[in-house]
Amino acid sequence: MSRYALVIHGGAGTLLRSAMTAEMEAHYSAALEEALQAGFSFLQQGGCSLDAVKAAVMNLEDCILFNAGRGAVFGADGRQEMDASIMDGKTRMAGAVSAVQHIRNPVELAYTIMQKSPHVMLNGKGAYEFAVAQGLATAPDEYFYSALRYEQWKQLQGSGTAALDHNVKVQDTNALPGTEGRKFGTVGAVAVDVHGNIAAATSTGGMTNKQWGRVGDSPIIGAGTYANNETCAISCTGHGEPFIRAVTAYDVSCLMEYKGLSLQEAMHLVVHDKLLKIDGEGGMIGVDAKGNTAMVFNSEGMYRGMKNSDGEQVVSIYK
Repeated sequence: MSRYALVIHGGAGTLLRSAMTAEMEAHYSAALEEALQAGFSFLQQGGCSLDAVKAAVMNLEDCILFNAGRGAVFGADGRQEMDASIMDGKTRMAGAVSAVQHIRNPVELAYTIMQKSPHVMLNGKGAYEFAVAQGLATAPDEYFYSALRYEQWKQLQGSGTAALDHNVKVQDTNALPGTEGRKFGTVGAVAVDVHGNIAAATSTGGMTNKQWGRVGDSPIIGAGTYANNETCAISCTGHGEPFIRAVTAYDVSCLMEYKGLSLQEAMHLVVHDKLLKIDGEGGMIGVDAKGNTAMVFNSEGMYRGMKNSDGEQVVSIYK
């Protein structure tokens, strides 16, 4: 029986420690711990890594604190368009969804596309229709509404520019104290199960005031998400465009496969060297089939957590 482990993230960005109150930090820590347990319980019962990452990411999508699912940011048209993906390291099967609206759990749709469709990615209206046909849960605009997200969007509305949601600095009196309008984007999970199989999943609401139809790295296999039993499972978070251009998640796998680097070494090289050369802010989480885990970022912080069968558990935000 292999050592099993789960790693999660709730986004990486420029939130300063001085902007975080003890109350707010407690809220985020509790949310991360809940998501960790939601996924880890599958691993404890001998379940597969794919189910574990799906459960963890669905839990994060249901939490309004994170920019995915219920907490997704507003696009240029005042609505949420969400992306997600999931990949099985054992079979290298994958599913993804992009620019979809009104889907309560986009990662569940990505999983269903992988399981019940001949395709890897579905987009927009077609993805929504597939979700309805498969009986997946949908929700009206009101479900996805957040006063803070709305204020962030109003600040940029009509400007023709988009921003990572944590870089839109507005004061919202309806938000919990200390947030100062700086919330992070993207959630994800990677896991290895008792059989040594690994998986990865990522979900996001993207960038505030993004042009409708914009797709980031999160649903792109090899950019924001990748899993291969022979190397690693990776979920990325940050400014999606550089992550796409760097084929970031797959690059980690390549460094391990072709140069013999360890998981930690490969992730460090990509995040602290390759991404920085193209102004790529953010981070990633990773796991390999031996149960090794890593959480690496080049920003001020990354909401992250790890739990394994050795009894180790970490929940953290800053460096």
